[in-house]
Amino acid sequence: MGDGARAHVSQPPDRLEADGAGVGANRTQAGRSSDTVVDEKTKKHPTLDQFTAKTGIKVDYFEDINSNAEYFGKIQRPLSQGNSIDRDIIVLTDNERFLGLMIDKGWVEELDKSLIPNFSNLIDAQKSPPFDPDRKYSLPWQSGMTGIAWNEKVTGPVTSITQLFEDPKLKGKVTALNGMGDTPGLVILENGDDPSNVTDAAWNAAIERIQSAVDSGQIRRFTGNDYAQPLAQGDLAAAIAWSGDIFQLLSSNPSLKWALPTKGGIIWTDNMIIPTGGSVPTASTYMNFVYDPKIAAEITAYVAYVPPVKGTKEVLAKTDPKIASSQLVFPSEDVLANVHQYDSAALNNQTYIEQWQKVLGA
Repeated sequence: MGDGARAHVSQPPDRLEADGAGVGANRTQAGRSSDTVVDEKTKKHPTLDQFTAKTGIKVDYFEDINSNAEYFGKIQRPLSQGNSIDRDIIVLTDNERFLGLMIDKGWVEELDKSLIPNFSNLIDAQKSPPFDPDRKYSLPWQSGMTGIAWNEKVTGPVTSITQLFEDPKLKGKVTALNGMGDTPGLVILENGDDPSNVTDAAWNAAIERIQSAVDSGQIRRFTGNDYAQPLAQGDLAAAIAWSGDIFQLLSSNPSLKWALPTKGGIIWTDNMIIPTGGSVPTASTYMNFVYDPKIAAEITAYVAYVPPVKGTKEVLAKTDPKIASSQLVFPSEDVLANVHQYDSAALNNQTYIEQWQKVLGA
C-alpha cells in the first residue's frame, strides 16, 4: 500500500490505467468502447473521477477489446509465460470460451472479498456460474442479449435469422457477430434446436447454414462491436447485434431498431477478472465501488446493459425512469423466457472451435 499506485483496467474495448495514492497498486481495465460512462461534452469519465476522489487512485481508461477472440489472441502469449499484461481488470464474456479458459489455466488472481463488502449486492441469478461457481475469480460487469438490429432508413423490420440470411434485398448489407456463442446460438435457435445443450447435429446444421450465407455473399463480414457505426450510417441494413449497443445509439439515430428474433435470442454476461500480475487490492476496491447501487445506476444509464447489482432499478426509477422502464435493460419475465444461455461445453469443443474459425476465415 502507498502512494504512486498505477491502475489499469481493460473492458471490451476499454483499457483503464491509473496513477495515484490510496490502495496502492496498479490498476488497468480492458473493455469495449461502450463499457464506461463518458461525458460527451468534456470526454471525461464521471464514475472513474468519483472513484479517484474516493480512493485517491487516478485512472486512465483505454479501449482494448473489439471482440474477446481478438483480445485473447493478444494476451495469450505473455500470460502463458507467466508475465503481466499491464492490466488490473479485464472484462470477458461468458458465451465465449476465453473467460473459462483464463480461470482454468490459472491466468487470473483471486478476488480479495474483504475489500468487496458490496459483493452482497450481487443478484442471486449471478452468484454461481459454471465457470466460477464460488465467484472466487470474477464478478459480473453487465449482461446483454444478442438479437437482430436494422436501420429503418435502409430496410423494413428484420425479424428472423431466415430473413437476415436469405432475403435478397439484404444481400451484402448484413454482418454477423464473430463470437461463437452469438451467431451460431441464434442459428441453432432458428433451426429449432437448443443452444444451451448443443449436439453435433445441431452444430453442424447451424455451421452449414452460416457458411451458406457467407458463400452467397449475404453476410458481408463478421464483426465485434464495430458493426454499430456502419449500421447507424446506413452502410449496413441489418446485423446480428448486442442489445445495449443499439440502445446507446437510439437517442441520435431513432431509425435504428433491435429485437429478439422470432425463435428467441441469446443472453450473456461480461465478467470482470484480474489477470496474472494485476493488483488484487486495487482491482477489488474498484469492483466494490461499482457494486454500490448508486454507481451501478450511473453506469447502467450510460451503457444500457442489464446490471448485476441489486437496487439499481430502484435508483434509476428516481433518476432516469426511461432506462428503468426499458425492456432492454430490465427485461420482463416474458423476454427472459425467450432468451437462452449458450452451452459452455460447446464453447470448449475443439472440433467446433476449428470449424468456427474456418467459417470466420481465420
